[in-house]
Amino acid sequence: MSQNTFQEEVTTDFEVLSSNEDPKNKPGSRTILKHLGLFLLTLFFVTMTGANFVGFDPVLFPFAIPNTVDMLRGLLFAGLLLGFLTVHEFGHYFAAVYHNIKVSLPYYIPIPIGIGTLGAVIRIKERITRMHKLFDVGAAGPVAGFIVALAALLIGFATLPEPEYVHQFAGHEELKEYVTQNNAYPDFITDETEQGVLTVGNTLLYTVLASMFDNVPPMWEMYHFPFLFAGWLGLFFTALNLMPVGQLDGGHILYSLIGYRKHKIVARVFFACITALAGIEMIPFLRDFIAEYTALPFAEWFVWGFILYLLMTKAFRTDQLWINAMIITSLALTAGHNFVFGAVDPGQASFIWLIWSFFIAFIVKVEHPPVDFEEELSPGRRVIGWLSMLIFLLCISPNPIYMN
Repeated sequence: MSQNTFQEEVTTDFEVLSSNEDPKNKPGSRTILKHLGLFLLTLFFVTMTGANFVGFDPVLFPFAIPNTVDMLRGLLFAGLLLGFLTVHEFGHYFAAVYHNIKVSLPYYIPIPIGIGTLGAVIRIKERITRMHKLFDVGAAGPVAGFIVALAALLIGFATLPEPEYVHQFAGHEELKEYVTQNNAYPDFITDETEQGVLTVGNTLLYTVLASMFDNVPPMWEMYHFPFLFAGWLGLFFTALNLMPVGQLDGGHILYSLIGYRKHKIVARVFFACITALAGIEMIPFLRDFIAEYTALPFAEWFVWGFILYLLMTKAFRTDQLWINAMIITSLALTAGHNFVFGAVDPGQASFIWLIWSFFIAFIVKVEHPPVDFEEELSPGRRVIGWLSMLIFLLCISPNPIYMN
C-alpha cells in the first residue's frame, strides 16, 4: 500500500529513512541490502507457512520442517504471492520515480504466522501537491497488482486437476469418500474438526470466473491450490488497498476523481459501512460473552454502540453531527442484516472488519488530506480510476476468511 506523508502521524515502524539514500531515488548498497533482507525473510516465512496450506502432508511451522514436496509447493505459493506484492509496490515506486517524487523501496513485512507476511509498504518522502501525480502514484500499484493476481487465478482455473487430486492430501477422509463415489466436489463441508475448516469468502469476480471452469474446488478447500489461493489473496489485498478512505490507494484514487468535499462525504459513509460489517460479527460474539455475566437484554448492542462511539469520535474528531449520524447508520445496517439474513455464527467470524475499523480510524484516517492544486484528471486517468473502483467491488468479500 502506498502511504503519503500529508500528516506526520501517518507513519509505521517500517518508514525509517536510510542515511544511504539520496534525494534522487538512488538507494545505496546498505539500503538495498536492508530491503533485500526483509524480502528474503518474508520469502522464507511465506514458503514455510504456505507449505502448511498448500502441502499434501502439511506441518505447522515453526514446529517442524515440511517434506521436500510440500516445501516446493510452499515456495510456489510464496513466489506467486510475493510476485503480486512486488509488482504492486513497484507500481507505486516507478510512478513516484516518473514524477520525480522521493520514495523508498518496498518494505516487506515478515511474520512467522498466518500466511507469513503482513504485506509490504513504500514511503512517499515528500508531499504530493498535484492531483494527477497523486492519482498516478495511488493507482499504479493496485492496477499492476490486479493484473498479476488475476493472471495467477486464471492459470489456477485453467490447470485444475480432476477431483481425485484430493486423494493426495493427508486426512480429508470424508471428502475423499465423497469424491470417489461422485467424481465431484460436495456442496457441503466435510471433515469438520474441533479446529474448523479454513474457508475463504466468495467474491463477484471469483464467482464469475469459477462458473467458466470445471472441477473448481469449494471455497473451504481452495487454500490447498497454490495458484487459486495466491490469486484470491492477491485480489482481496487489492480490494483492501482500494478502499476509498484516507491514505489508502483507493482514497488517493477517489479523491483525485471527485475532489475533497465529495470524497469527505463518501469516505465517512463508507467508514460507517465498514463498522457495520464489524458489528455483524461482533454482536453475536458480544452476546455470547456478556451472557456469562448478565441477562440484561440488548446489552451487546449497548457495548457495541459504545465501541462505535469511540471509533467515530476518533474518525470525525469534534464533528458531533457526523458522529451521531454514522453511529445510527452503522447500527441500522447491522440490525438490518441480522433481521434479513440472520446473525453470523460466532465460530465463523474473522473479525477482520473490526481490525480494519480501528486501522482506518487510528492509522490511515477516514478523510484524505487536501492537495495544493485540485485539477481535472485526463479522460484516460478517469477511466482507470473508475475501473479501479469497479475492481474494488468485484474483489471484496463481506466475510473474507474464517474458520468454519
